Amino acid sequence: MISIKDLSKVFKTKDQDVRAVDKLNLSIDKGEIFGVIGYSGAGKSTFIRLLNRLEEPTSGNIQMNDQNLTGLSKNKLRIARQEIGMIFQHFNLLWSRTVFDNIAFPLEIAGIAKSKRVERVNELIELVGLSGRGNSYPSQLSGGQKQRVGIARALANNPKVLLCDEATSALDPETTDSILDLLVNINEKLGLTIVLITHEMHVIRKICHRVAVMESGRIVEAGDVLDVFLHPKEKVTKRFVDQVMGDPDREDSLHLINQNYKAGEVIQLHFVGENTNQALISELSREFTIDVNILHGKITQTQKGAYGTMLVQLVGDQDEVDRSIAYIKTTSVEVEVSPDV
Repeated sequence: MISIKDLSKVFKTKDQDVRAVDKLNLSIDKGEIFGVIGYSGAGKSTFIRLLNRLEEPTSGNIQMNDQNLTGLSKNKLRIARQEIGMIFQHFNLLWSRTVFDNIAFPLEIAGIAKSKRVERVNELIELVGLSGRGNSYPSQLSGGQKQRVGIARALANNPKVLLCDEATSALDPETTDSILDLLVNINEKLGLTIVLITHEMHVIRKICHRVAVMESGRIVEAGDVLDVFLHPKEKVTKRFVDQVMGDPDREDSLHLINQNYKAGEVIQLHFVGENTNQALISELSREFTIDVNILHGKITQTQKGAYGTMLVQLVGDQDEVDRSIAYIKTTSVEVEVSPDV
């Protein structure tokens, strides 16, 4: 669906050249929700604007919908962009136009007949949950409602790809969740490919099938969301996973645990999918002559299933503790002995 090869963007300034995107390679499948996450300055906003050539690439190739976007003339690009919708962090609505007219605007530009425009806009108002608000102006809407207008407008020309540039970062948590639910619904109903960028791992966790982590203009890690949660390799990825699963003071917490729970062995368990329902702790207590002390635990849900972690202390004869750890390793629950940062 989308194939990106050696994509680069260099901004030239008086003092230096800034490489915002650096030889980036990525493949995004048709119909998936693909997340790109990174901290400020990672290059993710530049990257998503390169995808529809709002920014012109310095080098590289973007293949989308069987077209080489980087090789299109301005006229052909204008036509190709009708298949690429985009929503923005700050909505970018026309404040002098009603909800109806904001959504209709791309259809007007495309030369769609008025009767068909009215039909299409009414469909979209219903789809995004704004029934009865067609005559309202943006100033009369909440932030979530404004973003729903932005989503409807982006869908006006029946695009195949929807680009989301920090689409929820200006919203409160409850409104964010409602917008994310809407995006999932659109993805499932329309089979739309969605590419979103964010700095919030909660967004990735909730709706994305796969994720790429950006740092200094490069993709440093990518994969299925559940795999990235379970096995984050890069330090930046571990920081993002800790936003959802971890303890922001993990280093201090482990230090306190090592101070206060010197007896026995402290281990960290990782549960995935159906394993989150496994009664492992009670099994250990029954099968081995040890005491199991639960220190900390958390479970969360991703698009591919549940993921949980638990810190426990095993107290007893060392041979019995070692046997219990060996038993855990025979299950599908992953175990990390003496976890550190």
